Amino acid sequence: MSDKPVVIADPGPLGLAAFGITTVILSLINANILPGATMTTVLELALVYGGASQLLAGMWEFRKGNTFGATAFTSYGAFWISFYLLVTNISAMGKDAGTGVGIYLLMWGVFSLYMFFGTFYANKALFFIFLFLVITFILLAIANFSGSSAVIGGIFGLITGILALYTSAAGVINAQAGKVVWPVGAPFMKQNS
Repeated sequence: MSDKPVVIADPGPLGLAAFGITTVILSLINANILPGATMTTVLELALVYGGASQLLAGMWEFRKGNTFGATAFTSYGAFWISFYLLVTNISAMGKDAGTGVGIYLLMWGVFSLYMFFGTFYANKALFFIFLFLVITFILLAIANFSGSSAVIGGIFGLITGILALYTSAAGVINAQAGKVVWPVGAPFMKQNS
């Protein structure tokens, strides 16, 4: 038996890529850039990559002792799986679908808001991902409550997804280079040692 601790790769880039790609595609639909008929594409992606890959990334973050990463990736993985189930069963909600989806999105906005406060101690890239994510969820919730267009929420979601993809790429490239090639910014606040 070896006394060396088991070291695992950083699961963050995987989780961010899964979140980013799924978010970009859904946001392109919400922003009316892609036709709504492509919802099937995002649903399959939501279940497998956005959902399952983020759940796995979250479990590996638990293994690394990263409470923030574990909570974020596991929760957003579950979000994408529940999103798949919600959309594929939305007809069962009948006339209350807008309100039900609005509450669903609003609660994810609340969750994202307190996770956003956790990013004050992370890098600036995560800060901006969560800032735009909170705005996205709130705008999409309002659109569902009011029955109005989700275009503005889709645009903010697109920004969120692109930021997540940048941060994922930075994690991969910086790890491979062994130095910072793509900056993600220092934290706004120092963690207590």
